Amino acid sequence: MFDQITSRPLMNSAQISRSSSPWTISCRFQLFIWSLVWPLLCRWTPKHFNFFRICILRSFGAHVSFSAFVHQRARIMHPWNLTMEAGSCLGDGAIAYNMAPILLRQGATVSQEVYLCTGSHDFLLPGWPLVTASITIGRDVFIGARSFVLPGVTIGDSVLVGACSVVTRSFTASQVIAGNPARHIRALHT
Repeated sequence: MFDQITSRPLMNSAQISRSSSPWTISCRFQLFIWSLVWPLLCRWTPKHFNFFRICILRSFGAHVSFSAFVHQRARIMHPWNLTMEAGSCLGDGAIAYNMAPILLRQGATVSQEVYLCTGSHDFLLPGWPLVTASITIGRDVFIGARSFVLPGVTIGDSVLVGACSVVTRSFTASQVIAGNPARHIRALHT
């Protein structure tokens, strides 16, 4: 239904003023339809209706493997900007605020109430225009409950992110990170 939708990365000039929308009328209409479809068709479904939720996401342009898991209470802003590889998981209450692409690699787990945020504002420019940057979560990453991942972050393979961490920068593979802001705690020996 919406497989041809693309949400381009926004540049600083995409917004005329603080009160204007950076989205086209067509995109706003698609967002409106999506905001009705997920609660009506998916939010109430039992956990084992995952295949159905993935079908709905795919019909809106998401690239989600049928072996991925999307919890019924996960919130996804722009499904067409979501890619989930085999065995990845978007947990209970997790928020994918994906104005730019979010990629969850194979086996990545985003646990309950994690916030993946791809948008912010450029506070150095008048009108504070919207700016976006993608997020990549590597293979076999585990992001602990209530963590927050900022725009432009890449988390390398096999990283463990402690609960309630604020990930403000990218991290390489095989380590444990935690805190606000998140920092290296120790190497992860696999």
